[in-house]
Amino acid sequence: MTCKVLTVVGARPQFIKAAAVSREMLRHPGQIEEVMVHTGQHHDENMSQVFFDELDIPAPRYNLEVCGGTHGAMTGRMLEGIERILLDEQPDWVLVYGDTNSTLAGALAAAKLHIPVAHVEAGLRSFNRRMPEEINRIVADQVSTLLLCPTALAVDNLASEGRRKGVSNVGDVMYDVALYCADRTRSKSRILEQLGLQAGQFALATCHRAENTDDPRRLSEIMAALGDIAQQMPVVLPLHPRTRKSLHDHGLVACLRRLRVTDPLPFLDMMALEQAANVILTDSGGVQKEACFYGVPCVTLRNETEWVETVELGFNQLAGARREAIVAAVNNRSMPRQRPLVYGDGQAASRIVSSLRSAAS
Repeated sequence: MTCKVLTVVGARPQFIKAAAVSREMLRHPGQIEEVMVHTGQHHDENMSQVFFDELDIPAPRYNLEVCGGTHGAMTGRMLEGIERILLDEQPDWVLVYGDTNSTLAGALAAAKLHIPVAHVEAGLRSFNRRMPEEINRIVADQVSTLLLCPTALAVDNLASEGRRKGVSNVGDVMYDVALYCADRTRSKSRILEQLGLQAGQFALATCHRAENTDDPRRLSEIMAALGDIAQQMPVVLPLHPRTRKSLHDHGLVACLRRLRVTDPLPFLDMMALEQAANVILTDSGGVQKEACFYGVPCVTLRNETEWVETVELGFNQLAGARREAIVAAVNNRSMPRQRPLVYGDGQAASRIVSSLRSAAS
């Protein structure tokens, strides 16, 4: 009997994670069938289509083209569209990733139709409920049947909330992708040459979280810090559409003058920059981990992180959004000599697919 899985994705990190799991599903023809739904949350080609092309992800069967608007409006439109698809497709499982509005909409739509939900990256907690991502991941976990955790700490977080049934530590699927793409990145990306950069002699920065982009004070402090760091080494900033708009809205565009600003980059180019950077500054959870995978010091532009292992093991510093603290963290950066395998062994996708097949049988 074939297990039918409806996968909901909508944002860059989800495309990347889905790549590994989708490849694994294709290794079991006749046993598991995937129907992929793209909500449209990230609709820009450099934030969306390029990932399907570079990572060999099957084209989505559905694209809801839901982008922009408030959290409530966006989630509501996604919820309506996903519900309609679920009624048509009647899957055995709905698979959601991470902590975006797409995650929340997919999980809620399935739960209300009594279709079991499997949540990849279950159990992560920043313990900051002002973050919309924190609300999304908590709610998704509450309605999920399979809680597929990336780390032992995520398992512990769920246990402290009374969730033990259906919980397993499968490892981090992002590590699977990092291993898969390492050689491909080196052979295909020419981004360093295009930007005139030397490996180990530049900083890479990303900033897109609402807590930073929607607060002009925090955004101003972060941009000022990047300008200070640019006096020591080139700072490359692939600029998220939300951040670009906020810089214009708050009159902060002049802050970009010292930086090497690019449009959002294809995945392989971004991986190449991460591997070659001297230091990475980011508010992205995924980029924090990727820095750890590649052994590059990371400075997180937030006051907390759901990936606490990166901090506890010395790979990452929390600097918040204060100019002085960010610059000091860069100047005081260091890395442990060895990277323990807290995120698994690169076989997370295989365990995720095995969990779905076993639960459906």
